[in-house]
Amino acid sequence: MIHPWSIARRLFVANLLIVVVFIAIVGSATFVDARDRTYDEAGERMAGIAAAIAASPLVLDAASSPDPTGTLQPYARDVMAEADVDFVTIMAPDRTRWTHPRDEEIGRPYIGSIDAALQGGRLTEVTAGTLGPSVRTIVPVKDQAGEVKALVAVGVTVRTVDVAFAGRLPALLSIGLALLVGGSLASWFLGRYLRRVTRGWGPEQLSQLFAYYESVLHSVREGLILIDTKGRVVMYNDQAAELLGLEGAGSKDPTMPPSLAELPLEEELRDLFESGRHVKDEIILTGSRVLVVNQGPARAPGSPGTRGRTPVYGTVATLRDRTEIEALGNELETMRTLSGALRAQTHEHANRLHTMVSLLELGRTQEALDFATRDLELSQQLTDDMVSSVDEPVLGALVMGKVAEAHERGVQLDVATLGSGTVAGVAVQDLVTILGNLLDNAIDAAADGPPPRRVELTVESDEEGLDIAVHDSGAALDAQSADRLFRHGFSTKPSGPGGRGIGLALVRQAVQRLGGTLTINGRRGAKFEVFLPAAASPQKEHTP
Repeated sequence: MIHPWSIARRLFVANLLIVVVFIAIVGSATFVDARDRTYDEAGERMAGIAAAIAASPLVLDAASSPDPTGTLQPYARDVMAEADVDFVTIMAPDRTRWTHPRDEEIGRPYIGSIDAALQGGRLTEVTAGTLGPSVRTIVPVKDQAGEVKALVAVGVTVRTVDVAFAGRLPALLSIGLALLVGGSLASWFLGRYLRRVTRGWGPEQLSQLFAYYESVLHSVREGLILIDTKGRVVMYNDQAAELLGLEGAGSKDPTMPPSLAELPLEEELRDLFESGRHVKDEIILTGSRVLVVNQGPARAPGSPGTRGRTPVYGTVATLRDRTEIEALGNELETMRTLSGALRAQTHEHANRLHTMVSLLELGRTQEALDFATRDLELSQQLTDDMVSSVDEPVLGALVMGKVAEAHERGVQLDVATLGSGTVAGVAVQDLVTILGNLLDNAIDAAADGPPPRRVELTVESDEEGLDIAVHDSGAALDAQSADRLFRHGFSTKPSGPGGRGIGLALVRQAVQRLGGTLTINGRRGAKFEVFLPAAASPQKEHTP
């Protein structure tokens, strides 16, 4: 059952009860202590007055006279008036009173303990007498030989002590009231803060909400990662751990979340998370994956107490795996290239066929035959060179399509092949990605440069692996561009539809995954050199 009370209200009531109980306990202890101190102070004061009376020579002389009462009774009344005590009783060692506030009690025995005084000591006690309960002290009166000649009892009634104690009660009540008000205000301010933070929800509702959030985090197919303002990863779901390779990484203590520096993240992705900038559908290459990242600030929901200012707790980023889509896109682009090449070749072959038909119609049979033979030899030579270098027909078809595309754009694509045999361990899709993007980039650079516009492709395969070199006649690359060329999003061409800056980034990703190397020479155009080992190891990566 969900209780309607919020955490703030519960804490306020609980805190208020604790304050009340605390005040009751402390107040009771303080009350008892103050009362005991009042009685102790009264006893000490009575002891001082009694000792002063016992030390008076008048008392000792009167104790030896025939009529002690006549001398001591006026003296006792004066002391009572000056010292503000309720009674001063001077008596014989046998308890016979010589003085008393009531004249009728003179000559009667003293009510109380006198044994300690008879032995030369002092006794303070609370006992009942003729005036009611009182705090009294009894001391002996000794002569020069130390013999007890009389006893002096001085005291105040309990009623008088209680009146003195009552004078302290307002201060005690003021302290208790101050504690109650202070505790209530502290509880109220704390409750107000918790009400704002928890939005008035109770613990059962928060527990239910956390359960929902936990289920959502583990059920969504997108990766989710939350980073606080100090660069610590406070939460990530299963999909994010799989996409970023975070299984088993970082601290296992939820109170000590790992920092971004402790996690095995790509530099580009770590820089994005640390920057906290707002991004939408940004593509990041991480290892063998192509990720689409969305990132924004993690803000607290607005509430009336925030006055329009919502605190920022960090950033939240979502990750989508786009690897398969990019692979399909590359394959589709390859098919488009081949289709375009076929259309170009169809147009070119139609022109050549018309030429041969015209020569035949003019009766120049031998010239038509020579023209057809030369054309066949040129096409067959390119095909034979590619097939003999790399035993992969798709790769040969790709290069032949790029030759036709380059010809249409006014660029001469020269192909040189060395060696023969297959490239063990290298998938044809990776070869298409690497060679296709390198040729596209080179043809674009050469087409934008001054004539003569040329691209040179060298392919060499042997038992060690495959070497690919692509050299274009475009503009030379400066050192800064060469350093940033393989980062996703960088392009020397103006932005346009279809996206820019992902082709060479995909090339680098594929080469690293295959354990190869990729270098660039920025002098006299751009020259890209790729080496793919025959026995590729995906675990081995080299940074270009």
